[in-house]
Amino acid sequence: MHEDDESRLFSVAEVNELIPRLDHIMERLQLRAVELREALDDLARETGQPASDLEVAHLVQRWPEKSQLIEELQLLVGQIDECGGHFKGIDLGLVDFPAEIDGEIVLLCWQYGEKEVSHWHPLESGFGGRRPLSSTRATVLQ
Repeated sequence: MHEDDESRLFSVAEVNELIPRLDHIMERLQLRAVELREALDDLARETGQPASDLEVAHLVQRWPEKSQLIEELQLLVGQIDECGGHFKGIDLGLVDFPAEIDGEIVLLCWQYGEKEVSHWHPLESGFGGRRPLSSTRATVLQ
């Protein structure tokens, strides 16, 4: 995200317009993440170490060609940033967008697979604090 985008607030409609692109990016991210996990599992079997103890640096050191996989993952996350979203994780496929509800800055919360943004949460809470947009009578402003 660019420095001048830090204070940008999104409307629900603006986020919904981004969903086809986000959906494509997140699909690719999740596929590449599976490849990364499989490669780490292979390295774990080869070294006898638990995969959870291995870092990506170990993987690239052993198989330098895997650096392309890491670079693609970084590029995909960068594409989410370019959309103005805050990438929150591959497994659940979460992306947050700053918005305003009733004068309060909140985060519109999109999850991979959702056809439109339907939830939000306060800045301080995460996925567990998601609330349906339908439960608020407020208009989400730009």
